[in-house]
Formats: sequence, C-alpha cells, structure tokens
Amino acid sequence: MPFILSRLFARWILRAGWTLPVVVVVFVFATSWPLMVLAEPAGSELVQPGNYWWYFVVTAATVGYGDFSPATAAGHFVGVYVIVGGIATLTTVFTRLAALLEQAKGRRMQGLEPVELSGHVVLVGYLAGRTERLVAQLLADGITGLVLCAGDEVPVHPMPAQPVEFVRGDLTAPEVLSRAGVERAATVLVDVRDDNEALAVAVLVEHASTSAHVVVTMRDMERAELMGYVDPRITCVQWHTPRMVVEEVVSPGIAEVYTELMTAGGAGTYSVTVPERLGALQVERCRAALGRTFGATVLAVRGANGLTVNPAWDGDLPPGAVLYYVSSRALGQDEIERALRAAHH
Repeated sequence: MPFILSRLFARWILRAGWTLPVVVVVFVFATSWPLMVLAEPAGSELVQPGNYWWYFVVTAATVGYGDFSPATAAGHFVGVYVIVGGIATLTTVFTRLAALLEQAKGRRMQGLEPVELSGHVVLVGYLAGRTERLVAQLLADGITGLVLCAGDEVPVHPMPAQPVEFVRGDLTAPEVLSRAGVERAATVLVDVRDDNEALAVAVLVEHASTSAHVVVTMRDMERAELMGYVDPRITCVQWHTPRMVVEEVVSPGIAEVYTELMTAGGAGTYSVTVPERLGALQVERCRAALGRTFGATVLAVRGANGLTVNPAWDGDLPPGAVLYYVSSRALGQDEIERALRAAHH
C-alpha cells in the first residue's frame, strides 16, 4: 500500500507541474507568518517583515542559520510547520526535476532531441554490425563529435555506451537532417541500404550544407557518375571497403588516391624481390635509389619478421627482402640491382 500511494503521489506531482510547489510555499508562508505573530511576544524581531522572510527561507530549506529563532513553545510549533512545508516543497521540486531529466534522457535515447554540435561528423544510415565497426574505427582514429542519424526502424540508440549522439527519423526528411546538425557538420558520411536511397539522401545533404565533406558509399561504382550531377565534390567510395570509407572520412581525398592506384594507366603498386647477392641493405638506400632512378616510392618491405608498412629509414633489410612500391610501371630485378649498386657507389 505505501508503494502504491507513493507512486500515485509522484504521478500527481508530475501532472501538477511547477504549480504545486509554488502553491505550497506561498500557502505555508502566508499562514505561518500570522501564526508566528500570534505565538511570539510583542516586539519580537523575528516577526518583523524584513526578518521573517529570511527566517522562512532558511528554515524551509532546513539550513537554519540560527540568527533568528522563536522564543516560545507555540513559536517552535510554527517553526516545525514551516520545516514540514519546506520539505514538502523541496520534495515536489526535486521530483519534478528528476522527471524532467529522465524525460530528456528518454528523448535523447529515442533520437528525438536536436544535437548542438558543430564541426562534427554525421553518419547517415544504420546497418547493424557494419555501423558499429565504422564507429569503432572512427573513434580509434581519434574522430570525436560523432552523430548517428538512423531511420525510423531503429527505435532507440543502438550504441548507448559509445560517445555518439543519436537522431532518428525519415532520412529523406530535411527536418531529421537538421536535427543531426548537417548544416554545421564538417563531414557527412551517407551509408544507407541501397544506392537509390544514397542518391536521395545525398541530394538533401547537398542542399543542407555547402561546406561539409560528403562521402557516399556505393554498391555499384558505375552509378557514382550520378553523384556528380548532385555535386562534383561528393566523394563516392566502394561500399564493400569499410576501411577505405573510414580513411576518406579521416583524410579527405584518400579514396581518390586509392582509385588512381587501382586504375590501369596511372601509377600502380608492385612488388619485387631484392637479389640476395646484394646482401643486407639499408631502407634509406633502397628508398633513395628507387626514388631517384625510377620515381618510385617504397610503401612496405617483407623480411624475416614479416611485413612492415612504411619502414623506418634507418632500418635494415635482410638479403632477399621483398619491396612493395608505387611506380608508373613494374621494375625488374636487374633494374633494381643496377640502381642499388649505382647508389652505393
């Protein structure tokens, strides 16, 4: 029974809103002052207008500085009345504040509250498992200020433990993108269910923001040409390469570099085994020889300890190491050997 009564009382307080505590405190003040005047002796400083309001505040708040206090037993009873009224008022205030905080938290978890960020990254679209991996990689790369903008099929925040804001609604509705702060975002990543939806969302994003770096994942890269009609600055990335998607968000333009490397006719990536007869070599020597002679750039080496990407210049290569490099063409072992011997001399 006490539990049921407390629940009913709390619900009544919530319905009454802020009116109830105001009514309680005004009523207690208006009734306690005349009662204190009757209870205290004539000439009491406590009941003077300039003093009683102060006494009422500190007593109702249960602070009790003690600079003013009743002198009679009847005055003590009035003081108890003020304390009880103050406790009742504070209870209603704290209950109301707790309810408001819980309501605001619930709305944020449901994605109904607008975000107040600027210069942030908005991830438009949610695909279970994939989106969590993208977010984890973005956070690992030091990206902060992430906002997930998901469709209505996602009823609550799917990653509440992550430092990610959440907005939910129709992804083709300008109001939803506005709640995600797209117009203030530094980067917008569109990663939705299919290419048609990606095109529709990209159009809205382009109208909402003219300065954000927009990245769109595409399943059919041949349709990426359509994005050029929306905005030539939009970067399209293959949907099946999530790491490249993250790198494009972190380092704008990197997807174009990868595309160039994978396109015939431009610079390509190759590998070559250094002849064992050259013995151990310094990485610096290999970098300098290939760079000056062929305009090639060493990306990685494979030796006895496995693959090393971007090896240190002062590192050593064992005999027969494999070099991975970027060049306009593939280089033969004989060319590599001549370049390295020439650099040695």
